[in-house]
Amino acid sequence: MKTGKTDEHGHDIELEYQLDEPPQKVWRAISIPEFRENWLPREALADPEATSITPGEEIRYRMRDDTPPFLESTVTFRIAPNAAGGTCLQIIHQLTDARVERMKDTAANNNGHVLLAA
Repeated sequence: MKTGKTDEHGHDIELEYQLDEPPQKVWRAISIPEFRENWLPREALADPEATSITPGEEIRYRMRDDTPPFLESTVTFRIAPNAAGGTCLQIIHQLTDARVERMKDTAANNNGHVLLAA
């Protein structure tokens, strides 16, 4: 495995890895529950079934924190062949819990415009 790169956009985290293994092997590791359990345990998932699948290309799971406030998120795994004969694995983790947006709207220090009453 070669070093990955990380990009953070708001509440999203994007990771990209260049793997030496062929795409078919990586697909099996992320899509077959018995193999996935080795590195993404069922307890971390809100639902052990994938929410969407594009066979051989992308799979998406819902996750839930195991500690309060039990926020929910979505993790997407995308794979594609790379030039070296291995696999480019992209992992996108998005915080999708609606409570996060409400927290931003009600924050005490939201840096919004202050209106004064006359």
